[in-house]
Amino acid sequence: MRKIDKFFLALAGAFPAWVLGGAALALWEPATATWFRPGWIPLFLGIIMLSMGLTLDFQDFRRVLETPKSVFLGVGLQYLVMPFLGFAVSKAFNLPMDYVIGLILVGCAPGGTASNVVCFIARANVPLSVTLTTCSTLLAVVMTPLLTSLLVQSISRSLLGEALQVNTWGLLVDTFQVVIVPVTAGTVLNHYFHRWVKKIEPYAPLLAVLSIVFIVDYILAAKRQEILSGGGVLIAAVLTLHAMGFLLGYVLARVSFANEQDARTISVEVGMQNSGLATELARSNFPAFALATVPGAISALTHCILGSLIAGLCRLCPAKDVLQESLKLGEPESAG
Repeated sequence: MRKIDKFFLALAGAFPAWVLGGAALALWEPATATWFRPGWIPLFLGIIMLSMGLTLDFQDFRRVLETPKSVFLGVGLQYLVMPFLGFAVSKAFNLPMDYVIGLILVGCAPGGTASNVVCFIARANVPLSVTLTTCSTLLAVVMTPLLTSLLVQSISRSLLGEALQVNTWGLLVDTFQVVIVPVTAGTVLNHYFHRWVKKIEPYAPLLAVLSIVFIVDYILAAKRQEILSGGGVLIAAVLTLHAMGFLLGYVLARVSFANEQDARTISVEVGMQNSGLATELARSNFPAFALATVPGAISALTHCILGSLIAGLCRLCPAKDVLQESLKLGEPESAG
């Protein structure tokens, strides 16, 4: 691999620093982020999904058949643990309806592409991570709208006295346009123009990271006053959501007899959501709830920080199955 390619991959690997630095700058000086336009969010989200698609080929989907237990377990936990955690945390923290919608959307979103980077750093099962992200993303076109509608309508009865009408079809169409179309386009390009795609592949992760940063920073800057005046409870709620997602993902995977490496992978996949998608679905489908986009922006920042910490801990305490494989290959146990 050329040095320039390694340089761009290293920049993409520093995504937590990009997100954290950009968020701090957006809150300190909003003008650094408000150049971004809300109408651009679907485009940049499409860039993220296209970047993911460019790393996939049709053969990658055969991994579902090769490791069915871990894949079904990971995807099942993704759509069982996080949506109902979003519901439970919203009630526990007594959040207003705007934040409830945003937090539930985060919980119902598929796994985020940043999880693949975290799994790589953590020496987890990267092929499994990519497969889980892909499968949860493809299922999102149905699962995200249905779960969001069910949970938002349920909790709105107690908060508003009546079930909030949710445009499930609109959610489904938006999810299809923003997720399935660009992922499919990227996969087709990689399959039929593989040699060309390989030349630009090292730059795709950084492009995806910057797209996430632009979206998150814009939301934080645009809602700066609301966040600074009453965002403490929301931040605590989002932190609880993701921390519990990481924890339950790991514990339930181990209880289900997944090996240590796969359990760590599933933990990261469950704990890290596609917060950009949640933000766009909130903006385009719940216009009457202007602050519903804020939980998604805070979520992107939170799960990146938590994921980075977990990746560091995993490198300090390698899984036994990883150590055994390293010893077979003649690698030192303390390799960094």
